[in-house]
Amino acid sequence: MGQAVTVPGYFDLQNRLEKPDLGSLHTLRFLTDDTYPPFHFALADGTLTGFDIDLARAICEDLKIACTIQARRFDLLENALNAGDGDALIASLRIDAASRTRFEFSAPYYTTPARFVARTGATLEATPEGLDGKTVGVIGGTAHEAYLKAFFPHVRRQAFANRGQLYAALRGGQTDAFFEDAITSSFWLAGKDSNNCCAFRGGPYTDSNYFGEGVGIAVKKGNDDLRRALDYALVDLARRGVYTDIYLKYFPIGFY
Repeated sequence: MGQAVTVPGYFDLQNRLEKPDLGSLHTLRFLTDDTYPPFHFALADGTLTGFDIDLARAICEDLKIACTIQARRFDLLENALNAGDGDALIASLRIDAASRTRFEFSAPYYTTPARFVARTGATLEATPEGLDGKTVGVIGGTAHEAYLKAFFPHVRRQAFANRGQLYAALRGGQTDAFFEDAITSSFWLAGKDSNNCCAFRGGPYTDSNYFGEGVGIAVKKGNDDLRRALDYALVDLARRGVYTDIYLKYFPIGFY
């Protein structure tokens, strides 16, 4: 696509956190699932890989502690953590008011902004004025639809049941643009299905009231020592450039 990749600055590199004493914790046991590429997924031989997996291993190396990463079904992760089968969940868990009642979270290590996507070459400005009267696709019943309704009231919203329909409508010219999760959209734009038809326009949109506070590593409520250790490691990895290396490995097309 010829677009430079911007690595977001999630961490305050001026914040010199102290490394907490993890005491008797000799192995940090991460739990994840294995069905969400490129974040966490299993290769044909069962080996776990992905952005979250590489980040978990880097955290353990930074803390100089042994590391295990085991996969569970996503809907069983919370019970496994509460049962003591692991110490932390690194599974693209969204931080919001509801999840904060169940977990302690590290600082966000990525966010899920929203972006507009339009056909390449289209004379379209992704602003409320530029999209006035234009047809914009969106998945029905989502935060993206609610955001369009609130802040782009004069677009013609066209709701679709799934992303396949959303993409096909833009490719075929039934819509002028769509508004969707930027991470998922970046993979479509880079893939064969898009046939280089389209590109990001405007944004990113990061309103936490609609799109959450980001994604963090979850630990049991009250486990402040481990949460602080994770925050220490994330900042240190960012400061040393390790986070950037991992990020660019999995996200070669910028979604910011």
